Amino acid sequence: MEHTCSNCGHSLCAKRVPIFSKLNEDEIKKVVTLIRRKHYQKGENLFFEGGDFKGLVIINKGKAKAYTNTSEGKEQILHLFFPGDFLGEKSLVINKKTEYNVQAIEPVDTCMISKKDFQDLIKKHPNINQKIMEELVYRIDRLESMIENIGAKDIEKRINAVLLEFAHKHGTKNEDGSFELMLPLSREGIASYIGTTRETVSRKLNSLQNEGVIVMTGNKKIKILDINRLK
Repeated sequence: MEHTCSNCGHSLCAKRVPIFSKLNEDEIKKVVTLIRRKHYQKGENLFFEGGDFKGLVIINKGKAKAYTNTSEGKEQILHLFFPGDFLGEKSLVINKKTEYNVQAIEPVDTCMISKKDFQDLIKKHPNINQKIMEELVYRIDRLESMIENIGAKDIEKRINAVLLEFAHKHGTKNEDGSFELMLPLSREGIASYIGTTRETVSRKLNSLQNEGVIVMTGNKKIKILDINRLK
């Protein structure tokens, strides 16, 4: 279901997005008038590979994954999107088909600004363009790290890297320096993300717990006791 962002109440997606962080209240209100919202159920695809982005899409609530299928028919997760993240930025400058699928891994609310409206917006506020560049540099760094980790023989390095990423993007830091988080992916999903098997992920997580680096509560809740050991 799609509707205007006036229904967002006090949780306006524009206020939650880093690329709009320098805008004042009046400017935020202008952004809100440009936004269209849409809701997706868990497991529903936001976009399909080969489709079209209509503009800049912002994750307002929930989490989604970008993935493609390998020649062997296996799913390869390329990126995770959390609240405040955006996608479709390429469509703002060139007409290009999407290169991956995007699927909700829990119920997701999105906000979209059309290509024309967004181009008009950045003419008035060039700092928004700078924020997008900063985020894209971060994504390139993450992809380079992922490629490096997949190429590494040491699976533990891959596990450590993905836990650090989740802590950075999704965790809560405690006063004692520990981090608490709910893993956004299942063991199988993590395996798809870092290029290994589910059994290996489970074994390495258990090893980290035995070493006193993490504490696992159930399948997804994790407390990182020693972030420096992971680094």
